[in-house]
Amino acid sequence: MRHTCVKLGAIGVMLLAAGCQTMAPKDEAPPPPNPAFAGEMNKFNAQFPNEKATRYEEVSIRHNNEKKLDEKGNCHDKSKYPVTIVLVLDASGKVTDSMTDVDNGKAACFRDAYAGAQFPPPPMAPYRKAIKLR
Repeated sequence: MRHTCVKLGAIGVMLLAAGCQTMAPKDEAPPPPNPAFAGEMNKFNAQFPNEKATRYEEVSIRHNNEKKLDEKGNCHDKSKYPVTIVLVLDASGKVTDSMTDVDNGKAACFRDAYAGAQFPPPPMAPYRKAIKLR
């Protein structure tokens, strides 16, 4: 009986330690900015004002939330700092490229999570879709 309790205790400690490794450190330094990001954000902003693009933003946000695309890979826990990503969508709505405002493990995780993701077809192509992720 005692041997079983020791094993269970050891397993619990390992699981707790594994869980702590994925959490962002409290004294984490801010990630370095990506200087090329401003150009992509300018391309996103240039799509507006446009009634079709504005309607598409509502559709694409709903789609992203329903599919929980941002939860793939547990990226949110990799850093306490938010990441803004600009996705480049082709005419079918497939993500063909992306760029983040910062360069860290969390940003890389989100780029991987959204790589090849499928959104509804946008009103124009290529379409830039910006998402701020906590």
